Amino acid sequence: MGLTKTEIFNDEQNQLATLLKAMAHPARIAILQRILISNTCICGDLVEELGLAQATISQHLKELKTAGIIQGTIEGVSICYCINPVTWKLLENQLGAFLGAYKGETKCC
Repeated sequence: MGLTKTEIFNDEQNQLATLLKAMAHPARIAILQRILISNTCICGDLVEELGLAQATISQHLKELKTAGIIQGTIEGVSICYCINPVTWKLLENQLGAFLGAYKGETKCC
């Protein structure tokens, strides 16, 4: 098939796919859950909680930040991360609409 032909899909489809791809790892889900549970910014305490190496967590945080799902601020020598509320709301709306489009069981399969 060659190159991914994102131009044949609409902006919403491409955006939702990008966000879901960024979340598609158990460590990233765990990071997001930790941020959501704390309801505040996370500043470097994920290594002990998740049991992963700092470099591994940093890579996952980078992927989430690049996708715009989280945002970071520098505080002294550490970077603190929190949910990006604009992207989170967009993800909630798009994923909710996508999942809500299913109308129930059919007799076709």
